[in-house]
Amino acid sequence: MTCIISATVERWPVAGAFIISRGAKTSVDVVVCTVGDGVHVGRGEGTAIYYEGETAEGCAAAITAYSGPLEREALLERMPRGAARNALDCALWDLEAKRAGVPVWRLAGLEEPRPLPTAFTISLGEPEKMERDARAAAARGFGLLKCKLIGEGDRARIAAVRAGAPDVRLIVDANESWHDLDIVAEAGALAELRVEMVEQPVFHGREERLAGVRSPLPLCADESCHTRADLDRLGDFDAVNIKLDKAGGLTEALALSREAKMRGFRVMVGCMLGTSLGIAPAALVAQGADWIDLDGALLLAKDREGALLLDDGLLLPGRLWGVGQ
Repeated sequence: MTCIISATVERWPVAGAFIISRGAKTSVDVVVCTVGDGVHVGRGEGTAIYYEGETAEGCAAAITAYSGPLEREALLERMPRGAARNALDCALWDLEAKRAGVPVWRLAGLEEPRPLPTAFTISLGEPEKMERDARAAAARGFGLLKCKLIGEGDRARIAAVRAGAPDVRLIVDANESWHDLDIVAEAGALAELRVEMVEQPVFHGREERLAGVRSPLPLCADESCHTRADLDRLGDFDAVNIKLDKAGGLTEALALSREAKMRGFRVMVGCMLGTSLGIAPAALVAQGADWIDLDGALLLAKDREGALLLDDGLLLPGRLWGVGQ
């Protein structure tokens, strides 16, 4: 019989600081869920959605308190979305793969994963700092950079990034900071700097702000999109950013990706800060995505043993999770 063995909190230091419009982080707390059947053991990791009030400790408590069937479909009905459900859902996928002796991608009916060209995040800072960071990331082989913005001085920041990395693809994350700005004008200025997409320009819950906006760049819902239930109110967005912690696990994330594509949305797959244990299942959803932003473990000072590998800006499959052995 499958049982929850443990739900523990781990703290992992960030390399330097991860800075967005809401503040800086020098470490990240993750919850690690372990399940077993007496023979095999599966693990999953989640990072609390801090802007919704989640904490790693609260997620661990929620996992420990769960008393329903330890089946992935049951979790969708009995457990609220969020990092706790993500950690438990991914642990169950890992256990199922080991029990069956086949990788998760095969269990899920997916094609064999290929290396992924992930974005690398350029934290919010003064233009000169962002230019240096962009130049360094491009030198490491990253062909796609994601720049954090704040709604003030953004054009100067992106001009500096473009000067530091003239040949890379660029996307930007406004983190809700454009809500009171002229979105068309801001996006137009960045389009001239060859930016491809703007993530979450408006406050989540205030998506009506985009009604009638004809942006020259695709607008991607992040905080505004968690699960399939959100898609009905996102018609003024062009794309959705799928994160396993928001969706509450790989099961819902795969379903969200399928439905979003059927409705005509472009798909981005992102992540919270966390180790490769949390990134590995997201890499399955990211196969075939329009934009991939799975650098959460690359921003840490160190990662787990057996972590995903990086080669010239490409994430390569590891053997940390879901390999069926």
